[in-house]
Amino acid sequence: MLIDLTSHLTRSTFAIRRQPQIAPPVRILHVDDEPDIRELVELSLGLEPDLVTRSCGSGKEALAVAAEWKPNLILLDLIMPGMGGVGTLARLRIREDSRTPVVFMTGLRRADEPEYFRFLGAAGVIFKPFEPAALAASVREFLHL
Repeated sequence: MLIDLTSHLTRSTFAIRRQPQIAPPVRILHVDDEPDIRELVELSLGLEPDLVTRSCGSGKEALAVAAEWKPNLILLDLIMPGMGGVGTLARLRIREDSRTPVVFMTGLRRADEPEYFRFLGAAGVIFKPFEPAALAASVREFLHL
């Protein structure tokens, strides 16, 4: 003898457990010709579990990495030998995937900041020297997290 239990089952009988949505890591490409600065940025941002940092030592290298890795944000040194930050940004903007926010990192201070850097096409600027403990918060402001 079979008993029909379907009439006694309700939606709450078998609660569906959903796994929490885990956001993918935020990819930060950092471009600076100074190895010490690259290391400091990697250490500072590496303390945040949702931020993944990749570093480049030149604008030319950054163009290749950005095309392949598709970062969510690019931290770009303004003054570098060879292709500087402005030239690198111009070449990034020529590409189809050019909407990646770019934030200049520089020790150069101008009276008309941050309009000058936005005029160049950047989302903003983080001035060197920066506070390592506050770098992740500064980066998040440009990501609108």
